[in-house]
Amino acid sequence: MADFFEIDFLGVETKKSGDAIAIRYETEGKTTIHVVDGGYTTSGERLRDLINKYYSNPPFIDRVIATHNDGDHARGLIAILEHFDVGELWMLCPWHYADELIDQFTTYSSVKHLRDRLRNAYANLAALEDIAIKKGIPIYEPFQGARIGAFHVMAPTRKRYLELILTSNKTPASVAVEETAIDSILNAFVEKAKSAVSLLQAAWGGEAFPAEDTSNENEMSVVQYAVLNGKKILLTADTGRGGLQEVIDYAPYVGLELPGIDKFQVPHHGGRRNVNADLLNAIVGPILPKQQQKGHFHAYISSAKEDEDHPRKVVQRALIHRGADLHMTEGRNICTWGGTRPTRPDYTPLVPSAYPDSYEKV
Repeated sequence: MADFFEIDFLGVETKKSGDAIAIRYETEGKTTIHVVDGGYTTSGERLRDLINKYYSNPPFIDRVIATHNDGDHARGLIAILEHFDVGELWMLCPWHYADELIDQFTTYSSVKHLRDRLRNAYANLAALEDIAIKKGIPIYEPFQGARIGAFHVMAPTRKRYLELILTSNKTPASVAVEETAIDSILNAFVEKAKSAVSLLQAAWGGEAFPAEDTSNENEMSVVQYAVLNGKKILLTADTGRGGLQEVIDYAPYVGLELPGIDKFQVPHHGGRRNVNADLLNAIVGPILPKQQQKGHFHAYISSAKEDEDHPRKVVQRALIHRGADLHMTEGRNICTWGGTRPTRPDYTPLVPSAYPDSYEKV
């Protein structure tokens, strides 16, 4: 049982959202610092400053976890790795599996060439690996079943991760040409979707999620679970429906009885393609008959005020339907804790977000 814990969700404020999370917990007199993603380059520097200010200028970070390659998660960790002494770096590097995957690529016959190509495609993780090697920081694989301090890795499984590499837009044989074309199509689709989105007024309980799933890159995200001070904590990064199903399936193996998460990081900044009703029912519980005055669990969304696409109102509604006190960063740092942690006079109590009276039409 931890003596206390505190989880800081940094306000990553750009035109796009990002994740930068610092966790400090104390168990039997031992204090551990656990960093999960660092946002963009500038937000990583702000996360470094936050750790120094509120965690007593620590020279050492026990563990750093890069959940996946996306720049809004991994780039900021450069500032963390360069500034602090770090005990362990946990991340999945696609090029480490080039020898296993080579037979699946018809245009590659050299493991080295495929490894180099994957390393270029996942450049944010490659940059972290370069720093880790230079500083002598050991790198570990956070596949399902791994233990990172107090946290269990719930997803991805190794098998699904390798499948995601093979089917990712980043890894086709002619990636340079195909990625450009696909990006163009996706961007056009996103822009069209933005202009076409409209809201549907709805009573309590109304929600609908699109059939399309999130990207392979998001599905590669490392999902972590821990019990600290009796609170069940689930950190999801940008995982999608596949990752959440793996969480549900693996939960009994770590003694996690679902539904029943106390502190839930909502995937992908509140994206509606990362969750659905069935998954939320299984993880945090079914829709309640009416809104509660006080939620029975807390949900957290790292979202920027300038980000027009996140969080989706349907996701906000879905969490409140299931009894969440919902908190979003939206330009500010937020902190949740358990036990008797060091006080912060400049922090004020969180007020849950209001219930949206509409959601995006599917």
